[in-house]
Amino acid sequence: MHPDLVAKYRHQRVPRYTSYPASPHFAPSVTSETYRGWLRRLDTTSTLSLYLHVPFCRTMCWYCGCHTSVVRHEDPVWAYLAAMTTEMRTVAALLPQGEQGGPSVRHVHFGGGTPTLMPADAMRSLMAEMRTRFNIAPDAELAVEIDPRTLLPEMIQALGDTGFTRASLGVQSFDPAVQAAINRIQPPGLTRAAVQGLRGAGIQAINLDLIYGLPRQTVASCVDTVRQAVALSPDRLSIFGYAHMPGFKAHQARINEADLPDADARMAQNLAIEQTLLDEGYVRIGLDHFAKPDDPIALAAANGRLKRNFQGYTTDAADALLGFGASAIGRLPQGYVANVLPVPAYMKSVEDTGLAVARGYRMTLDDRMRAALIERLMCHFSVDLAELAAEHGLHPDSIMPEGPALSALLADGVAELHGHRISVPESARPLVRSVAALFDAHLDPEGGRHSKAI
Repeated sequence: MHPDLVAKYRHQRVPRYTSYPASPHFAPSVTSETYRGWLRRLDTTSTLSLYLHVPFCRTMCWYCGCHTSVVRHEDPVWAYLAAMTTEMRTVAALLPQGEQGGPSVRHVHFGGGTPTLMPADAMRSLMAEMRTRFNIAPDAELAVEIDPRTLLPEMIQALGDTGFTRASLGVQSFDPAVQAAINRIQPPGLTRAAVQGLRGAGIQAINLDLIYGLPRQTVASCVDTVRQAVALSPDRLSIFGYAHMPGFKAHQARINEADLPDADARMAQNLAIEQTLLDEGYVRIGLDHFAKPDDPIALAAANGRLKRNFQGYTTDAADALLGFGASAIGRLPQGYVANVLPVPAYMKSVEDTGLAVARGYRMTLDDRMRAALIERLMCHFSVDLAELAAEHGLHPDSIMPEGPALSALLADGVAELHGHRISVPESARPLVRSVAALFDAHLDPEGGRHSKAI
């Protein structure tokens, strides 16, 4: 991408668009009672995804933007999992039931934090409870996020025994200098042993997560990390740009800002990672994922079926996503629900009412159209506005952006407009979020709550 574009857009802050509207626009008018009503109105033929948030780690990585906290022993984890089990029972009891059971669950994802920090017996119990309460499809994808530094052999065995099919391992960087700067010491041997152990337990689908833009990171160290990662033959890699926002995550203030690469260096790192992966035979998926050409997500991208949700790019096309745990977010046909964030408040709410919704968002027809539009842009870098408007019973002129923002993107070559089709050329794809923001009716450009465009 031309350096002038990097300079122009480097300070723009835009959502990652894993949802639309973004979560800062959720409001307390959506309550647990709202959620109960939405659950009851699901159909037995609906397909579901389940997301379980386990907000605990052994140590705090200073780059982390997740909702998590440090625990030193198992008691808080057991108490939290008991509350999450109660929440699952409450939700399951509200779902419609037919002759074949309730709605079919096609995807399950454990996120965190570090879900595999829980005792292996707890994982076995939680999975048994889930299979009892929900109609888990025989071919459902069961995925879990893993910190290799705390992964024990008994947990690997439990994951294999309970049917997990995919594991996402956090790597971020293999450079010791970078690891020291972000408080995450993780020798390559630990990651290699975790991958080998998981495959030995029957979990063949492996994802690795890498980050660029970290303190002390260089193009050379990024390329070296990618090469070490590729040597493990992962099916997918997620490549994220570090978002330094110490005003929202206080522990990020421990990172020395003087050690952070500037926008030009970040772009160079991103491009070097991308080219290395392409040279290794991986294909680009959307903005920040790469996969082997025969991986299901690569096939979905090629066939126009790629989706995007709170976990990033996915093959998950379920009708509803049900979130469990503190800060978990769910999506139903009517809108979004978000749980209470502090763990003690979440546990108290579940104890009192069985649910813990703190806020949410009720979708309008215009919201649904814009959500679909932004998802298509983020997944496929192109969308036919006339076709999309017709699908929602609207006129394309009602969604065509006007004014200097569109004109500037077109003049800069960040976007192209042919009739009613708007596209992002390959050279400008790192700025696809800036194009998506044209259609964001809720975006406050001065709010400062989102990560930088570059």
